[in-house]
Amino acid sequence: MKVGMISLGCPKNLVDSEVMLGLAEQAGHTLTSDAHEADVLIVNTCAFIDKSKQESIDAILEMAELKKTGACQRLVVTGCLAERYRDELKDQIPEIDALLGTGEVPEIVAALGPGPRTDRGGQAPAVPMTLHRKAPRHQPLGGRAELPTYIYDADTPRRLATPGHYAYVKVAEGCDYTCAFCIIPRLRGHYRSRPAAEIVREAQHLAGRGVKELLLISQDTTFYGNDLGERGALARLLRELNRVDGLEWIRLLYLYPTTIDDTMLEAMAESDKVCKYIDLPLQHASDTVLKRMKRPGTRRSYERLLTNIRTRMPGAALRTTFIVGFPGETEADVAELEGFLDTVRFDHVGIFTYSHEEGTAAGGWDDDVPAATKRKRRDRLMAQQRGIVEAAHQARVGSRVRLVVDGPSPEHELVLRGRLSTQAPDIDPLVYLTECDPSTLSSGQFLEAEVVGARDYDLVARPLL
Repeated sequence: MKVGMISLGCPKNLVDSEVMLGLAEQAGHTLTSDAHEADVLIVNTCAFIDKSKQESIDAILEMAELKKTGACQRLVVTGCLAERYRDELKDQIPEIDALLGTGEVPEIVAALGPGPRTDRGGQAPAVPMTLHRKAPRHQPLGGRAELPTYIYDADTPRRLATPGHYAYVKVAEGCDYTCAFCIIPRLRGHYRSRPAAEIVREAQHLAGRGVKELLLISQDTTFYGNDLGERGALARLLRELNRVDGLEWIRLLYLYPTTIDDTMLEAMAESDKVCKYIDLPLQHASDTVLKRMKRPGTRRSYERLLTNIRTRMPGAALRTTFIVGFPGETEADVAELEGFLDTVRFDHVGIFTYSHEEGTAAGGWDDDVPAATKRKRRDRLMAQQRGIVEAAHQARVGSRVRLVVDGPSPEHELVLRGRLSTQAPDIDPLVYLTECDPSTLSSGQFLEAEVVGARDYDLVARPLL
């Protein structure tokens, strides 16, 4: 059969999608990027916040329509939404033929099945479209009672969905934290690290396929090995990966302020392939809000940590995310966050507005921050960050940098997209390469360039060939 997939959500979910595609291909199915010609469609969903749930619901409904108008005979829904709302999805969208949660990835081949369910004289039942425009919320969770335990290994087939020169690698799955706003432990299970030798073997295999940049991911990458009682495991892993032939960059994503230690920072600083890039979701800087969020640390401890990072790795890029509008957040709390931004001057910042999530500690609290106020606070902080970035960009004009070419720009045929070692794919700004002949440069190529200007959050550079 021809199998098509829509993968939504974070890179951790993308790896699950790649594994499912690899398993399907290994079983003899062919893959297609055209949903209209697929015999079976898979929607790998996200359910982290309201916006992601709605995006997942909309994608499911769109694919359900293809069961009536296209070649699709079977619809499979996987991932976090299936884990969280299994019963609701089964009841409300009868076009769904199979549902797999986050711990059931290996069952995808069986779920592809023999053909469509025929509840109405051989025809798939129609979706009552007007009834399901909103994702379920404030309902009991309909997923399985047990927590997921699955995690793939180095021998599991994967069909990379990223450009050929970079790939994500999960070093662990799950989470043991109890942040008041987060449902991830309910969806992904307890934290469980993969063996280091297996991760290195996967990295060697990926490098052999032409991957140049490895992005290490988990819910808390700096907790790696701690669940097994292996202190310093991440530092040792980084040094082993640094010796893998063919890799140019190794990037860490999703670090945690209380599990970053000097041993790991030393390994980062000493490993020439490890990007000096710290992705550290802090969520807030007001001690009052952090305590209500059940986040460890304080503004003062965060500032000490960030100073330590910059001392050990001068020029390291700092990336973080914040949540505004958390229940009880005041203008004084936002002022704390503004002061923190001004003091630290992060390279990359993402700011999200809080939304209640059932199944979390904060899900039932009164939300005394109006939606309009949340948006205004977010916009105000992002305007502040824009000014910080603009000043940093101006200081870089005329400097020489090393970057990787990601591919052509959709804006102009003579412009290419690239990234510095301080920029992660998909989440950070880009470098636009001008004054070049795109036919002489290929995706995945590393080169030297000169920064000649900036455009909003992005840099503009010209190759030095």
